[in-house]
Parts: sequence; C-alpha cells; structure tokens
Amino acid sequence: MMKKYTKQENSWMLYDWANSAYSIIITTAVFPLFYKAAATNAGVSAANSTAYLGYTIAIATFILAMLGPILGTIADYQGLKKKFFIFFLVVGISATALLAFIPSEQWQLLLICYTVTAIGFYGSNVFYDAFIVDVTTEERMNRVSARGFGIGYIGSAIPFVISIAIIVMAQSEIIPLSTTKASQAAFLITAVWWGLFTIPMIKDVRQRYYIEREPNPVANSFKRLGQTFKDIRQYRALFLFLLAYFFYIDGVGTIITMSTAYGTDLGISSTSLLIILFMTQVVAFPFSILYGRLAEKFTGKKMLYVGIFVYIIVCIYAFFLKTTLDFWILAMLVATSQGGIQALSRSYFAKHVPKERSNEFFGFYNIFGKFASIMGPLLLGLTAQLTGSSANGVFSLIILFIVGIAILARVPEPKVDVAISNHTGRQL
Repeated sequence: MMKKYTKQENSWMLYDWANSAYSIIITTAVFPLFYKAAATNAGVSAANSTAYLGYTIAIATFILAMLGPILGTIADYQGLKKKFFIFFLVVGISATALLAFIPSEQWQLLLICYTVTAIGFYGSNVFYDAFIVDVTTEERMNRVSARGFGIGYIGSAIPFVISIAIIVMAQSEIIPLSTTKASQAAFLITAVWWGLFTIPMIKDVRQRYYIEREPNPVANSFKRLGQTFKDIRQYRALFLFLLAYFFYIDGVGTIITMSTAYGTDLGISSTSLLIILFMTQVVAFPFSILYGRLAEKFTGKKMLYVGIFVYIIVCIYAFFLKTTLDFWILAMLVATSQGGIQALSRSYFAKHVPKERSNEFFGFYNIFGKFASIMGPLLLGLTAQLTGSSANGVFSLIILFIVGIAILARVPEPKVDVAISNHTGRQL
C-alpha cells in the first residue's frame, strides 16, 4: 500500500495512523460515552452534558487558536519545528494516559483533563501538518495528504476494535472488569498506540525548509507575524480560502466531535454507537484515497465543493433522525467525505504557502480552524439548550456549510503558487 512513497512520506503519513486512535477513541467514541455516563450518574441532564462538552471543546480550541500563529512563527527557525511537535506530543499522550486514572464520578475533572489532551493533540498537528512541505512535492501533496488520512482510518480502527472488544466483554461479564475500567483501559491503549507509531515520524522526518536563527527570535517572530498582516493583500487568495475554511471545517469538526453525544441523546445504545463509528472508519478509508485521486483529475477545489455539499445533506438529514438505522445512514454519509474534505483542505493550503514559513502559515491555518471549532460547538450547544433539542443543534450547523461554500466560490484559482520567500529562508 505504501511502496510508491518515499521513506519520509511514509513516516509522515504514519503519524496519521498513530494519532487517529485519539480521534476515534477520545474525541468521537469512548470518551464522550464515558463522560456522558459519568455526567448522567451525577444528575446532569442530557442536553446540559452535551452543551458542557461543547463548551469544553471551545475552551481548548480557543487556547490553541491563540498560541498557533505565535508558536508557528517561532518554530520556522532552523531545528525548532520538531521540538515543538514533540513537546505537544508528550503533553497529549501523557494527559490521555491520565484519563484512565480519574474516577468516573469526577466528571468535571474528566473535562479538564480532556482539555489538556486536546491541546496536546491539536498542537502537535499544527507542526505535523506543516511538515508536509518538507516530505513531499507540490505535485504529490493531494495524494500524500489523502493517503495519510486514509491509512489513519485503518490505523484508528485497530485500537478501536480492541477497545470495543474489551468494553463489550466487560459488559457481558466475560472478563472480570467493570465497564468503567474497560473504558479506562481504552484510554491507555490510545496513549500507547499514539506514542509507538509516532517513532518513525520523529526518526525520519526533518525540517528541510526553515529560516536561519537570529538574535531575539521571539521578538523577530512577532515582527514577521506583523509583517504578514501588513502584506495580507499579497496573500489574498490564501486568506480568502482560510475564511471559507473557517466556516465549513467548523461544521465538519463539530459533527465529528459531537456525533456520539448526539446519538446518545437520541437513545441509541452505546454498543450500537461504537459499531457504527467503527464502520465509519472502515468506509472513510477508501473514500479518503478516492478524494485524493479525483482531486488530481478535477482539482482539489471542486472536490471540496463535493464534500461540503455532502455535509449540507448530513445536516438536513440529521434533523429528521429517529431510529438507529437513520443514524447508520447519517454516519455512512459522513464517512464518504470527512477524510477527503480535511485532507484536501490541508494539501490545498500547503501548496501555496511559502515553504520556509510553513509553520507560521499553518499557525494561521490552525487559528482559523480552531476558532471555527469554538463557534460550532457553541452554536450547537446553545441551540440545543434554548430549544431543548439536540436535533435542532445539529441542523443549525447548516449555516456554516452554506457560508463556507459561498466564500470558497470566490477564491481565485492561483496561476502560480504563492511561494514568495523571505530572504533569510533556506532549504536544507
């Protein structure tokens, strides 16, 4: 499956394999169910517990959104990109393992620790995404990015199946574990999987494009950041794309992170939700790769249109959900496009950033994505609380996709790549 790719491309893509365990087990499946059960046992209503989870995600993403461009600008200096990556990696893995030792009745503490895991996970992804310019060429970015997301779905499925098996056997009393302990075991499995398969990334991937070290790096980083804002017209197409991305990726991320909580509110059993989410991973694998190949034929922008349109259908269909079968159909619709839309957004952006300043620009990519992730959960949470219906909360997300696709339509197709180099930039 990976023979056509270089060692650096393979090692970079393998991080998607590694960290996707977090995406499915912590962000989407086991932790939300674990938290919902803990909150319910503490007397918190279904709508309020869903809203509190949304607010927690908003807090974590706000912190990252503020730090992203600043840390990214500093990390553009020679040798710093990987150091920042490893720092956030360690924070994320450590906090994920810690989740296994927090008593289930401490639902507030669970949310606090979850916030730290999210900071580590999404923080490491800022620098991981920026490394794409160092490991491959512009011509191969769509395919490499999409393949990374694709193998990530398969990679996440393995620890997910192991975790499901442990939880189901615990529920059936086949093994001498409570359901609580089985869920906590899943958190440990996630931490180990994430760390183990990140080793090739740490070992083989290096920063090829960078800015030379200089005195007062922090002060000069702020100056470069300020200069980027002054030269914003120079990057008009790029920032117009980021504005579109701000809206549509908000809807994508909110549906991914809140889907399990929404399914629980509909009365779907935990076992059914876990099986549905597993099948979502399986279906998403070939569709992510398909998006990458179709992007080479029809352009990445046109395939982004397709993905956004699918999500508009998802929002409409979610409003009418009543049965487990309805949730199955909804999940499969999401599976066809969630990997493709994220992968092509990453590669579309990466093709047009100045390579030696990739961290700075991916910091902006992060800030737009993360501020978007604040608005979506807040919109869903507030709508759910005000109307007393989680279905109304999901339906409200359609606004984000409509605005996103409208702005994306105004993004001009650049005739040449926006790769204007800073005079201090170098390629190693």
